[in-house]
Amino acid sequence: MTTGQITIKPRYCECDPMGVAHHSVYPVWFEMGRTELLRSTGISYREFEEEGVFLAVVRLDVRYKQSARYDDDLVLETEITSIGRVKIEHAYRLLREEVLIATGHTTLACLNSEGAACLLPDRLRSSVDSC
Repeated sequence: MTTGQITIKPRYCECDPMGVAHHSVYPVWFEMGRTELLRSTGISYREFEEEGVFLAVVRLDVRYKQSARYDDDLVLETEITSIGRVKIEHAYRLLREEVLIATGHTTLACLNSEGAACLLPDRLRSSVDSC
C-alpha cells in the first residue's frame, strides 16, 4: 500500500520538564504523517474540506516502546493499510535511528458537512491505488 516518511524533532513545548516528549503529541505527529502522505498523492486535505468532505479519526491506538526526547532526530513512517468505501486505515512507526520509539494505528471515517458517513471520494481511492 501507500507509504511515506517525515522527519520530526520534538520541540521544547512538546516535552515535560525532564525533556521527554509528552504522550499527547504522538497523535499530532501521526496527523502530520497522514497529511503529508495525502499530499504526496497530489491531493490536499484542504480541498476535501472545501468540498464538504471530512476525514474524522474514529479509532486511535498508540503503543509506546521508548521515550522520545527533546531535539531527537525522529522518522515517522506512515502507511495506508486499508481503504474501504467509507474508511481509511493507517499504521505508523516512529524511529530514532534504528530504535523503534512507538507504533500506532488509526481509522478515519469519511463524513459529509452534516457529520453523516459518506463514501470516500473516488479521486482519493484512485490516487492511493496508483501509488
